[in-house]
Amino acid sequence: MFRTSDIVLIAVMVSAAALTYKAKREAEEQLASVQKIEAQIRYEEDTIDLLKADWSLLTQPSRLQKLAETYKAQLALEPVGARQIVGLDDLPAKPLNIEDLSSQRLGGMADNSDKEPAGKDPVVTGAIVQ
Repeated sequence: MFRTSDIVLIAVMVSAAALTYKAKREAEEQLASVQKIEAQIRYEEDTIDLLKADWSLLTQPSRLQKLAETYKAQLALEPVGARQIVGLDDLPAKPLNIEDLSSQRLGGMADNSDKEPAGKDPVVTGAIVQ
């Protein structure tokens, strides 16, 4: 009949076959997931290419000029002039309200805002004291 060594050898062969099958199944699952990810990458790249094509179509200067001419009356568009670029000196100053600012943002300066400075109260506009 069977000796103990034969039974041990059969058990080793069966366990080796089971481990081989398990490793093969895991490899196939990983290959399927890699293929799925590669397919998703191709889909995303195709989507990006399509969006780039749409963007280049929408931003063509001739198309934008045609739209500007078509809607000129409705949008009240005017040609760009050199005076449309404004310097910092030409901007109106907005008054700064010290009470609205937290002392944390001003580094503790708002805590002293209730104290009157020497002389008359300055007019605060932006960061410039006048």
